[in-house]
Amino acid sequence: MTDAVLSIVVLLAIALIVGAVFAYRGGYRRQAVLMVMLALVAGMNVAIWTVPNEAGEAPLDRIERGR
Repeated sequence: MTDAVLSIVVLLAIALIVGAVFAYRGGYRRQAVLMVMLALVAGMNVAIWTVPNEAGEAPLDRIERGR
């Protein structure tokens, strides 16, 4: 289940970047910057949950094992 959620968040970040490009071209510069910032926050959240720590264990792995 968590894999599906993380996949949706990554797809959302990609869609936000694409939407920001269109918004920027359309003259909505502030909204485009905010969309890029939101995409970066979403990407960082995915990275936090999936990148392993010094022990080689990702937080997502610990959740799936029940610890």
